[in-house]
Amino acid sequence: MARLEIRGLRKNYGKVEALKGIDLDIAEGEFCVFVGPSGCGKSTLLRTIAGLEDISAGTIRIDGEVVNSLRPRDRNIAMVFQNYALYPYLNVFENIAFGLRARKVPDAEVRLRVGKAAEMLGITALLDRTPRQLSGGQRQRVAIGRAVVRDARLFLFDEPLSNLDAQLRDGMRAEIKRLHQEIGKTTIYVTHDQIEAMTLADRIVLLRDGVIEQQGAPLDLFERPVSRFVAGFLGSPQMNFVPAKLEARDGRLSLAFDEDRWLPLDRARAAAYDAWRGRDVIFGVRPEHISRGGNGASETASQPRIPVLIDLVQPTGTRTYAQFRLNGVEVTAELPSHWVESAGTRVELAVDMSRIVLIDPGTQKVIAG
Repeated sequence: MARLEIRGLRKNYGKVEALKGIDLDIAEGEFCVFVGPSGCGKSTLLRTIAGLEDISAGTIRIDGEVVNSLRPRDRNIAMVFQNYALYPYLNVFENIAFGLRARKVPDAEVRLRVGKAAEMLGITALLDRTPRQLSGGQRQRVAIGRAVVRDARLFLFDEPLSNLDAQLRDGMRAEIKRLHQEIGKTTIYVTHDQIEAMTLADRIVLLRDGVIEQQGAPLDLFERPVSRFVAGFLGSPQMNFVPAKLEARDGRLSLAFDEDRWLPLDRARAAAYDAWRGRDVIFGVRPEHISRGGNGASETASQPRIPVLIDLVQPTGTRTYAQFRLNGVEVTAELPSHWVESAGTRVELAVDMSRIVLIDPGTQKVIAG
C-alpha cells in the first residue's frame, strides 16, 4: 500500500490549462474515485500520477518520494485501461503473466501469482483461451488480473467499465469493490458515471474545469453539496432546481413560488436563512424527498404539502417518476408505483424540508443552513 500526495499540480497543453493547481492527499489503502463530466481533467490527473503525462508544475509524491521525473515503469504502478490492451496472440495465462515475465520473475512464482489472481477473479477455466474467445466482461477480468499479479504500490483504473453493457457493469463494479477489500491496495478509479463513484468510493474527488469542486465521503457530497454543480451531478434522477423567493408567510420564513404556492422552511434551519429574507434563491430538492401527500396522510411541520398538476408519468416498476411544473420549471418526484396513474391528475405532494438545499443564484454556491 502507498500514500499519495499532490501539491500545486498543473498540466498545460499549449495555451489550454487542463489542470489548474490540484492539491490532493490519498491515504494508504483508500479507494478514491475521480469523477466529473467529460473534459474536467480526471483522466489527465490519473495519467500524470502514472507518469504517462509530464506535468507543467507541482509535485507528485508516493510514500514521500517525489516521482515527477520517474518513468512509468519505475513508479511501480499497475494500471487498467478502458480498452483492455490485451495481446491477441497470447492466451489468458500469458496475458496476465506478461508484466511478471518482463521483470524476470521466476516461473514458479509466476504460476503461483497468476493462479491466485485467476481464482480471485473467477477466470481459472479461461487460462488457455485467447482474447478473441472471451466476452467483454471476461476480457476486463483478464486486464484486472494482469494488474493484480503485480506487487504495485498503486492501482489505477481509467474508466474500465465504459465498454460493457449495463448488466455487466453492475457485476464488474461489485467485483472491483470486493477485490479492493481483499487486496487492500491504494486504488484510484476514474469514471464519468456518478453511480460508479457513489458505490465504489471511500472518497470521491469531483472535478470541474481542471479544479477540485468538492471531495469527501460519497454521502457527504450527496447530502452536503457545496454548489449547484455538485448537487446536480450526484443523484439519479438529478436534484430539482426551482427559482423562489424567501418571504414571511403566516409567521414563518417560507419559499414563495408562482400561483400563490409556497413552502415553509424547516423551523430548525429557518434562522440560518434569515439574512436572505426578501431575496431570490434557488430551491434544490431531490426527487426522492418529494413524497405522497393527501389521501389521509398527515401534514407535518417539516414535510408541508403543495398542490401540483402532474403532466408526465414515467413508471419504472418499483417506483413512478411524476413530473409537474413549479414556478415555470419542470420538477420530478419519485413516488410509489400506481399512486399517480396518468398525466392531468391533481395531487398534493409532501416535501421533506429538512433535506433541501438553498443556492445563491449569483455564485451558484449552496447557502449554509
